[in-house]
Amino acid sequence: MSERSRTANDVIGNLMRALASNGRALLRLPVNSDEGAMTSLDSIGDLLLSRRGEASGTVLAHQLLEGYMKASKEVRLNFLVALAERFEADRNTLQTAIAAYQARPTANTVQTLHQAAEPRRQELIRRLNLSPGGTFQLVKMREDLLGHLPERPDLAAVDADFVHLFASWFNRGFLTVQPIDWRTSANVLEKLIRYEAVHAIHDWTDLRSRLDPADRRCFGFFHPRLVDEPLIFVEVALTADIPAAIGPLLSSERTSLAAEDATTAVFYSISNTQKGLSGISFGNFLIKQVVDDLKQELPNLKSFVTLSPAPGFATWLARERKLEASLHLTTRAKGLLQILDEPDWHFIPEKREAVRAPLMEAALSYYLRAKTAKGLPVDPVARFHLGNGARLERLNFLGDVSAKGLAQSHGLMVNYLYVLGDIEKNHEAFAERGRIAGSSGVLKAQSFPPNREVVPVS
Repeated sequence: MSERSRTANDVIGNLMRALASNGRALLRLPVNSDEGAMTSLDSIGDLLLSRRGEASGTVLAHQLLEGYMKASKEVRLNFLVALAERFEADRNTLQTAIAAYQARPTANTVQTLHQAAEPRRQELIRRLNLSPGGTFQLVKMREDLLGHLPERPDLAAVDADFVHLFASWFNRGFLTVQPIDWRTSANVLEKLIRYEAVHAIHDWTDLRSRLDPADRRCFGFFHPRLVDEPLIFVEVALTADIPAAIGPLLSSERTSLAAEDATTAVFYSISNTQKGLSGISFGNFLIKQVVDDLKQELPNLKSFVTLSPAPGFATWLARERKLEASLHLTTRAKGLLQILDEPDWHFIPEKREAVRAPLMEAALSYYLRAKTAKGLPVDPVARFHLGNGARLERLNFLGDVSAKGLAQSHGLMVNYLYVLGDIEKNHEAFAERGRIAGSSGVLKAQSFPPNREVVPVS
């Protein structure tokens, strides 16, 4: 974010915080919320919904969110439950609107029914967003909510309302793509270290090696209400060819390549920073924008490709190995794959070569045949890139031999290729019919006939 924008946001934020602080006296609200006050968060919510003035609304919104952030886990959960139970749509109003629509289905009765069906919590969340820093605090509130959902399915409706509102607030039109380099503010750089989810950044020296050299780039998506908080960032390596392994790419001993000599841009790490925005899709826009920006800066770039992890492969393979009749593994393959259970197998050439063929055949089945209940690839990274219009280009044996890489994928890494002229076509085919675009190299490597849902690309 530019210094001018940051300064303007700071001024506005300070004014709003002053209003919130001074306005507490007017509304007779406590300056500091104690545990007793925190238990009445839902009461503050009722009061907030009853107010029409923006000034008092800002004060109340700030008070509620401040109390929520200071509250215990139990009090926070109680408030989320209150959102589900107390701030639902008014049933009497809804029944009246339904009867009016059934009696006379006009545009007016449809609108009245729509308004009556909207849960009160949606408007409450909108008003909470008036608070200074409210957007970020609401994202954190949803993060709490997501943590409770597995045990509290009764909160699913609350989550649906958060998703509905966030999809509008974090619309692509409000987001900006900005380059991140070694000169970027320390606040942002510190968050890159904290949020890196694919290949850990160990310290500031490690971070500098990813940002400062001539053959490195980094881009982030920013929202105007979340200053210095990248929503998602992508790290890029400029190379002379498509890499098959992450180790050489991140090695501190590598020789930097002049940017003008690079022909390939490699997206080797894409990290979402806010758990509270899970399910809100904007990563696809980031990739497309980064491709456009890099192409303008470096016309010599010909290929745009990922070097991606396979985070679910080891778990899936372990499950298939335990099945008496696996659809993806032969008995012989199961026998050879027992080598994976031995420590340091990847260091021993004989074991490495013995496991290569069955492991890669299993990987092909994992990516091309294994599907979720919705008919999509089981691998989340595959769903992300294929959904963005990339094609499955190459599977790489022992592409990541770090402890994390071996644990989550037995070292497997994947290249997804973004062919500029095919991105939209591939995206539509995947979104509408679940069809996977794959390179001829991937399909020729299969030991089984191509699935009809796999589209070969030469």
